[in-house]
Amino acid sequence: MCEVNAYIKKNGHEVLVMEGVFVVRPEGDKVLLENIFGEQKLVDGRIRQVSLMEHKIIFQ
Repeated sequence: MCEVNAYIKKNGHEVLVMEGVFVVRPEGDKVLLENIFGEQKLVDGRIRQVSLMEHKIIFQ
């Protein structure tokens, strides 16, 4: 399985939003994240970078 950790870039720093994300789905002007435990979170931002090698997705 290939899950990633989601971060949001704030003031030049990456702040962890959710671990173990395996679903990333646009929901209007937000992005829905769902992790391996079924937890869901809406992120107000847009994708800045996805790095599967580092297992991370960064929003801005």
